[in-house]
Amino acid sequence: MHVTTERLVLRPIQADDKDQIFAYRSDAETNQFQGWIPASLEDVERFIDKQPAVFNTPDTWFQLVIVEKPRGLIIGDIGIHFIGSEQFEFGITIHRHYHQQGYAVEALRAVISHLFNDLHKHRATASIDPDNHHSIRLVERLGLRKEAHFKESLFFKGRWVDDMVYAVLKKEWTSNQH
Repeated sequence: MHVTTERLVLRPIQADDKDQIFAYRSDAETNQFQGWIPASLEDVERFIDKQPAVFNTPDTWFQLVIVEKPRGLIIGDIGIHFIGSEQFEFGITIHRHYHQQGYAVEALRAVISHLFNDLHKHRATASIDPDNHHSIRLVERLGLRKEAHFKESLFFKGRWVDDMVYAVLKKEWTSNQH
């Protein structure tokens, strides 16, 4: 799975990506809504080692890194959860130095389009903390709609938190993309 956009290359995570991934994923303040914040390079190595060997394997999470083309630097990653064979959930993390520059929209638009158009998935979802206003704006900008707001449904970092689910169907995505 390699997808290229005007400014980015999206490719599977590799063992030698660990230093660059640790640089942005270990930023606990920026990644306050993330479930995984590595404390060491060894944490990143274990995370990479647990990745499935095959893309599009039902009931697995697959991690892609987002590489900025001109400098070849990893600026973030996208996790894709293959739910059965027809649906997927996604999440994204971007290095704080690359926020508000359109990279998240560009990367997700390319990946979602690939999954719908080339792999013929039916539905995409994103699970977001209601306090994560940046991610809510991001998925709404991409055309996902809010489908649910679950009250205190996740036990996260020692407390019960709400969870909002956003989604888009392939037919909606295809008609909204130009």
